[in-house]
Amino acid sequence: MSQRAGLSRRVIVYAAAASTAAALTIVPLSAASAASAGCDARNNNTYQKLLECVTVDGVREHQAAFQAIADANDGNRAAGTTGYTQSVEYVVETMEAAGWTVTLDEFDFLYTPAAVLEQLTPLSASYETGAFTGSGNGDVTGSVTAVDLALGAGNASTSGCDVADFAGFPAGDIALVQRGTCSFGIKASNAQAAGATAVIIFNQGNTPDREGLIVGTLLPDGAGVTIPVVGGSYGDGVALSQAGSTAHIQVDPPENRPQVNVLAELKGTNDDNVVMAGAHLDSVQRGPGINDNGSGSAALLEIAQNMSKLKPQNTVRFAWWGAEESGLLGSNAYVNGLPQEELDRIALYLNFDMIGSPNYVFMVYDGDESGFPAPAGVPIPEGSIQIEDLFESFYTKAGEPYDDAQFSGRSDYQAFILNDIPSGGLFTGAEVVKTPEQEAIWGGTAGEQYDPCYHLACDTYDNNSLHALDVNSDAVAAAVLTYAYSTETVNGVKGKKVPGNWTWPEPAGPVGSNSGGGYEHDHDHDDVE
Repeated sequence: MSQRAGLSRRVIVYAAAASTAAALTIVPLSAASAASAGCDARNNNTYQKLLECVTVDGVREHQAAFQAIADANDGNRAAGTTGYTQSVEYVVETMEAAGWTVTLDEFDFLYTPAAVLEQLTPLSASYETGAFTGSGNGDVTGSVTAVDLALGAGNASTSGCDVADFAGFPAGDIALVQRGTCSFGIKASNAQAAGATAVIIFNQGNTPDREGLIVGTLLPDGAGVTIPVVGGSYGDGVALSQAGSTAHIQVDPPENRPQVNVLAELKGTNDDNVVMAGAHLDSVQRGPGINDNGSGSAALLEIAQNMSKLKPQNTVRFAWWGAEESGLLGSNAYVNGLPQEELDRIALYLNFDMIGSPNYVFMVYDGDESGFPAPAGVPIPEGSIQIEDLFESFYTKAGEPYDDAQFSGRSDYQAFILNDIPSGGLFTGAEVVKTPEQEAIWGGTAGEQYDPCYHLACDTYDNNSLHALDVNSDAVAAAVLTYAYSTETVNGVKGKKVPGNWTWPEPAGPVGSNSGGGYEHDHDHDDVE
């Protein structure tokens, strides 16, 4: 297929080089179960044939490849790292082997290296950390001085909120400050004014939800901070508060490292009506991201391999987005860089971010706002309700209960809805805690997060529900196949009926258990207490 002219801006046509092949030893895989059924050779042009071939084993093969890439690259696949580069190479090679037309879409990216927090005395330990947004840079080793700490459950910490908290602070020391009462920026500004060479802000520890690592933003109150400021968990802060503590903190300056989105197309009869589906490919720096978002990324690969012989009515375009974890950067750069005539060709966008959470709840983006109103400023384009209805009908046909997830704009569909492109998608949960009611409906464990390893090193190959992956990969496949044939229900463009005798039931309706909204993970950091 020829490259579409509209993709010429900032686009690099991928050519596998010898150096690339040497750098990445993992080769594209075809699902063994699909191959044994002859799926790799046939035209899966009905729901029955496609869903027979799209298997959880196939999805897991791609997740295993992502895990191997992370294992070979400091445990992550974050944007700006070799782990992300090799993830891109894997997707490109897999999609080209499946016969899709692949392009790379480059965008600017300011890479911030992982911060370092190490305790040197009276014990030796390396702590999980991160630099606060607005932090200065530096490599600091020195004594740790605790600032007005209030340790223990139920504490009411005001640590670092007043200039008086730093009376007698030894200039040149590292300030150890506890979360609570005032903004992080005020705490850091007061520490810098007292002569601190670096600041550690650790979680408050007054309640169970304030025990883990805290990393936020110093802005706007800390706009003048020039020293390194890093976060810590409550337990790490207690350890660092011991008498005689010394520590090493390193926050390196950001570097300009342009990144890429991967785009793959299967051209349709109607090339002016493009059906898009996407998932972010990058992980956070703290882990391999095999649920977030190796789940959505792997599902799209498995589906694409099994649609490779399809002759679609509409052009199908899959996207693997870069730097989503840094603020939806890749998808925003792509959509906002398209001329209006190219935006007008996109019929709809489907987003799949975390679809295999181990403590899952099946959720559909709430296009009709029946469960949760969208936040102020988040538009819901016409046609999004019909996308929600399709996913609800699939769950109903599969006999799976489902609920609403707030249509929040917090994942890669944001740029699409801001450009009036109908959107929808699936989500199995991140940091929200499962309720007893939800445990009774979907199983799992009440009182734990939908994904207990969300944004952590333990988001590995084992951090997925096989049942959620199995059901949702089928749901994604069914939706993509539907719209590959016709988007009439969404944008009024007539196509063709999918062959076969498949029938869609009326949606059973959300079960209404989701009082927390099932919010997608938030890319904005808190700036206060």
